[in-house]
Amino acid sequence: MPRTSTTSGNSHLVIETGTATPDATTIVERKGLGHPDTLADHLAERLSRAYSRYTVQHFGAVLHHNFDKLALLGGASEVRYGAGEMTSPVRVLVNGRAAPMCGGERIPVAEIVEAEVRAFFTERLAEVSDHLDITFNITSNSSPGAVLTGDGVPDRTRWFNPRSIEDLRERRVRLSNDTSLGTGWAPENPFESFVRELVNHFSGESNFTRARAWCGSDVKLMGYWDGDQADVVLCVPQKSRHVGSRAEYVRNAESVLAECHRLASLRLPGAQAHFRLNARDVPEKDELYLTYTGSSIESGDEGVVGRGNRVNGLITPLRPMNLEGANGKNPVYHVGKLYNIAAQRLANRLHEATEGYAEVHLVSTTGQRLDQPWRILVRLSAPDAEVDKVQALITETLGEFPALTDELVSDGIVLS
Repeated sequence: MPRTSTTSGNSHLVIETGTATPDATTIVERKGLGHPDTLADHLAERLSRAYSRYTVQHFGAVLHHNFDKLALLGGASEVRYGAGEMTSPVRVLVNGRAAPMCGGERIPVAEIVEAEVRAFFTERLAEVSDHLDITFNITSNSSPGAVLTGDGVPDRTRWFNPRSIEDLRERRVRLSNDTSLGTGWAPENPFESFVRELVNHFSGESNFTRARAWCGSDVKLMGYWDGDQADVVLCVPQKSRHVGSRAEYVRNAESVLAECHRLASLRLPGAQAHFRLNARDVPEKDELYLTYTGSSIESGDEGVVGRGNRVNGLITPLRPMNLEGANGKNPVYHVGKLYNIAAQRLANRLHEATEGYAEVHLVSTTGQRLDQPWRILVRLSAPDAEVDKVQALITETLGEFPALTDELVSDGIVLS
C-alpha cells in the first residue's frame, strides 16, 4: 500500500493509496425526525443559527456561543384508541453559553431561544408545542486560560463579553477551539442510501405520510446487509387520535410493511429483504407503539445532542466515525462541527475524482490554525491516485471555512 507523507504549514499529511475497499457487510442505524435525539440535535442547531443570524445582523459577526449540550426530558401522556392527551410537559434544558451583549448593547438571548424552541415544536410536533417547560442554563463564562496578573484584564475574558467585534480573535485568525477530529467517507453503498430514504419516507413529508395522518415521526431503523440480503428492524409509531381500534392499528402496520417491500424492490432490486416492524408490540394485550404526538418524547424518553445520526445522517459502526455532536456548536471555529463537514465534503470530492473509495480524517489541536489541521489522513482505494491533485482538493476544502460558516448560518447545510 503506497503511502505519501509530507508537511504543509503546520499540518502533517499522509495519503495512502490502493487501500482495501470496505466489503459489503453493513450495519447501519438511522433515527427519524421525531426521535428525541434527532429533535435535540436539530433544535440545538436551530438555536445556534438563530443566534448567529441575530449577531451578524446587529454587529456584523457571529458572536461566541454554543448550544451543543442541549437536552430534552420526556413528558407524560395518556393514549386511547381515537384519543389522547399530554399529562406532563416536555422539559427543554437549554445548556450552553452565549455572549449576552456586545459593546454595551444587550442581546436578547432568552427571547431568541424561547421563540425558536416554541416555533420548532410547532413545526415538528405540534401536539407538544403547548406542553413545554423551558429551562435556561446559559452562561457567558470564559474558557480556561484567563490568568489574572496585575490590573490587566485577559483578552480571553472578553470573548463572551466583547467591547466590539474587534475583541473576537477569529476576526484576525481562525484557530481551532479544541483538540478533536472530523471524519468522512464516500461513497455510500446502496443499502445505506436505502436506509436514509426509508426513514425519511416515514418520518418526514412524503406521499405516504401526507395520506396517512396516523403516521408518527419517531421512526428508527437498524439494518444489516451482506450484499445480497437485507434484514431490517423498524419502528414507526401511530398517532392515537387517528387510530380507532386495535384492528385499525394492525392494518396500518401492514401498510407500512407493504411500503417497505415496495421501496426495497425499487432501491435494492434482486435482493431479499426482510422487515420487522414495532418488534415490541403485543397486539392481544394492546401493547402497541401508539402515541399521542407521534414521538416517544411524550412519555418519558429523553433526547441529547450527539447521540443521534452523524453529520452524514447515518450511524455506521463498521465505517469510520467519531462521537462529536456537531449540532449547536459555534459555526466559526468549533472543529467538532467544521471538521466533520469538511471531511465529508473532501471524501465526496476525492471519490468523484478517483472513482473509488475515499476516507478522510482531520485532526485538530487546540490553538492551531483552523485551516491547518495537526494531522490529515487520506485513504484511497484507487491505486493510481495523483497525489498532487489530492493535495489540491485538500487545500481547496480547507480554504472554505469562512464560506462554510456562512452556509451554516444561512441554513445552506443540513446536519444529520
